[in-house]
Amino acid sequence: MFCSMKISQDIRREHGGALAVDAEAGMAEKSREFAAAGNRVYLPIAD
Repeated sequence: MFCSMKISQDIRREHGGALAVDAEAGMAEKSREFAAAGNRVYLPIAD
């Protein structure tokens, strides 16, 4: 097994699925921010 794979496996085993839940919550928050800004990728330049 590669060293990086072992490290990743150890982290998943130690922390369970908490990291995935935190990531999902963060992406949902950014999605709300994006929608509040008008769902536009390119925003006008502010002075």
